[in-house]
Amino acid sequence: MPKAKKSHRKKKYDYNQDRKKLKHKFKKAQAPRIECPQIRNAWNDRKSVAQNLTDMGLVSDPNRSLPVRKQTLLQVPGTATEVEAPQHLVKKPYVIKHLEAEASLPGKDTRSLSTDMIEYVQYMIREHNDDFKAMARDEKNYYQDTPKQIRRKVERYRSFHPDQYSAFMESVKAQKMDSS
Repeated sequence: MPKAKKSHRKKKYDYNQDRKKLKHKFKKAQAPRIECPQIRNAWNDRKSVAQNLTDMGLVSDPNRSLPVRKQTLLQVPGTATEVEAPQHLVKKPYVIKHLEAEASLPGKDTRSLSTDMIEYVQYMIREHNDDFKAMARDEKNYYQDTPKQIRRKVERYRSFHPDQYSAFMESVKAQKMDSS
């Protein structure tokens, strides 16, 4: 069988490459990316994961931080059967303070509906008010939604965009008053 031509070519040393920079670049690429900015700023690359976390007041193994008490048949009060969690010196308490402050901030509500869904629901309400059976028979019901499915879409629109829904309902009522 023939051999691959390039496999036995002599390897040459590349004098133009800086091996130290290459090693540093490789190490940086292999290191995991820490998403949390507070932990990333306090991280020391020369320490292990467990040492870094204990310096910040965090734990790598929750079983070690809160040990399980061993059950005994006859537990005599005052005996040393209860194990207390080891108290480590927290060298970087500002990390925990930043994490607690960030966790206490209220979460942003990101629920939303597509503009097509909003237009569909508004059209159905404008044409049929609360008659979901008529909405299901409407020719614009392209996906052939059942009355229950349309009701759920209207409820979702009402819960996700309450201000917009109330303004829309007022405009629909105003149009009904003007037309009659």
